[in-house]
Amino acid sequence: METVAAEGLDAELTRLAARGFDLTAEIPFRALIFELAADDVALAIVLHHIAADGLSLPVLARDVAAAYTRRRTGTGAAEAPLAVQYADYALWQRDRLGVAEDPDSLAAQQLGYWSHTLAGIPDQLDLPADRPRPAVATGRGAGYRFDLPADLHAAISELARAQGVSTFMVLHGALAALLARISGGDDIVIGTPVAGRGHRELDDLIGMFVNTLVLRTQVAADEPFTALLQRVRAVDLGAFAHADLPFEQLVEALNPVRSQARHPLFQVMLGRPTLGTSPSSYRNCPCGRVPWTRR
Repeated sequence: METVAAEGLDAELTRLAARGFDLTAEIPFRALIFELAADDVALAIVLHHIAADGLSLPVLARDVAAAYTRRRTGTGAAEAPLAVQYADYALWQRDRLGVAEDPDSLAAQQLGYWSHTLAGIPDQLDLPADRPRPAVATGRGAGYRFDLPADLHAAISELARAQGVSTFMVLHGALAALLARISGGDDIVIGTPVAGRGHRELDDLIGMFVNTLVLRTQVAADEPFTALLQRVRAVDLGAFAHADLPFEQLVEALNPVRSQARHPLFQVMLGRPTLGTSPSSYRNCPCGRVPWTRR
């Protein structure tokens, strides 16, 4: 436990989050309690991505809140261990995929799809920048948060309904069209994360289930957006139907041109953020989420 003034909590959280993990010597999890006042504390939990994904966080918040409530009130029984553990999932995934050297395996079938789909993929997406790209990517950058107006959200939903596509596909098409316009290219490659939790038994597990898909779309400058949408629909459905092959295995097999300055296969990602913790996550616990502005 550390004592810190409330106005200094952001800086302390940033310091804690910036400290890396040595996975050869420590577990990929650390926690620290900050005492802000005699009756006010903040619990900070830092996880390496190898141990948890975004959908794990509401589960973790719920379980920690439930355990705290039981300890504080002295009531309630500890929850029984889950019937399925992450190790079970890892073994199941390995057995289901098989090995790429076996032509009848799921890994070989999906690798064949991706090898064909991504053949001749551009090394990078040339976007205009206000400064030279560093020789080694740092991952540092700024964030910009904004809300879609209700009428625009409704228009996107209506366009998706009319064209028989999802709202994600509308956003994908719009982003691909924008990237084509500002890059001058017509072969637009975008990455997207997928949850990887296709079974109800996985809903309450904490672990790294997310996979990354590569969405490659041809954009023609003289076509209507509705035509692009139908092509995006085919691209996305094909990718989601072949979402089992881990991205790391795909990169290893395709062996694209490597550079420390950029991400392999794609440099732009599109994701639909998952819902964070809600008041229901905390049940009867007198606690809530602490806003954090990384400094």
